Amino acid sequence: MTFRTLDDAAKANGGLAGKTALVRVDFNVPMEGGKVTDDTRLRVALPTIQRLRDAGARVALLAHFDRPKGKVVPAMSLQPVVDDLERLLGAPVRFASDCVGEEAKAMIADLDIGGVVLLENVRFHAGEEANAPDFAAQLAELGDLYVNDAFSAAHRAHASTEGLARLLPAYAGESMRRELDALDAALGNPQKPVLGIVGGSKVSSKLDLLQNLVGKLDRLAIGGGMANTFLHAQGVDVGGSLCEKDLADTARAILAEAEAKGCEILLPIDVVIATDVKPGAETRTVLAREPIGDDEKILDAGPLTVEKLIKAMALSRTLIWNGPLGVFEVPPFDAATVKAARAAAQLAKAGALVAVAGGGDTVAALHHAGVADDMTFVSTAGGAFLEWMEGKPLPGVEALRRA
Repeated sequence: MTFRTLDDAAKANGGLAGKTALVRVDFNVPMEGGKVTDDTRLRVALPTIQRLRDAGARVALLAHFDRPKGKVVPAMSLQPVVDDLERLLGAPVRFASDCVGEEAKAMIADLDIGGVVLLENVRFHAGEEANAPDFAAQLAELGDLYVNDAFSAAHRAHASTEGLARLLPAYAGESMRRELDALDAALGNPQKPVLGIVGGSKVSSKLDLLQNLVGKLDRLAIGGGMANTFLHAQGVDVGGSLCEKDLADTARAILAEAEAKGCEILLPIDVVIATDVKPGAETRTVLAREPIGDDEKILDAGPLTVEKLIKAMALSRTLIWNGPLGVFEVPPFDAATVKAARAAAQLAKAGALVAVAGGGDTVAALHHAGVADDMTFVSTAGGAFLEWMEGKPLPGVEALRRA
């Protein structure tokens, strides 16, 4: 492990007992009417919080909620999170109305060993997103060590994700460690052969991703609306389908680079088309190179394509997946994504495939297929997961690297 973890923290400077740990968590949870509607991100933080409590540390939680743009916005307070966190943790959680200053200091000083306090939204201060040194220093005054357990915010160089990590002994929390381990297994030091699946609507949003992956993968399957751009670039008539025709040269360049680097590109060999994107729409399946009507749209990969993809999975030891194969939100255009997801999950459960997936649509698609819990690892980190796949350094992660 190239990053400092809580194992290191437990061995450093007399251990964790009696220390105050400033823990960056992601509590940017869905809310409605002042109530948390999905507590997944709270649950993800529990192992780190509990490990620190068990070791005799005091825990001060740093988090953001929404985008208050450096101003105090009462509707964006983290206070509504407290009751749910107490319920999940099975222990009291105090709340400080600011994340810096005398009240925060006093509340932390008043905590019992193993006590937990949630500090108010760090984004109420303009210094957070500006990564202002003086604001990071104010945060650092509150604790003895820093723990980042918010991989989903690690692509931002903010005071609570990067600046603070430069001022205190800094470690990866349990959730962060799991994420880094999984991503290392998927792209850093994977078992080969490695298969990637990249879907979604537009090539333009995933150019950096595709260019990075063709140099790392043995096979890359391209699906969703972005596959239409590649088919068009090869002279295929895609009718009225979503297609970025101005990126045809770019698509051809990616295909050429993949060939030069020994990465086999898998494009749809058959497709499901319809004139309307609506539940239960009348569809027909055609070979990808067959001409289609101007009013027809490619909305899913066909069964031959899925069969070829599943065979590629069986030949692989590692799978990294970002993006659906079709308009999975609207049945029947979910068929390819669901069948491929279930095949990947079956291989992962059998220990034949390390299957790592991430990105908002991907997570939703895996839940839709009923297999999110059967994959080796599913990242909910969104932008941070995508930037990692693009090969970009993440400031909040880099700050945790061993010297």
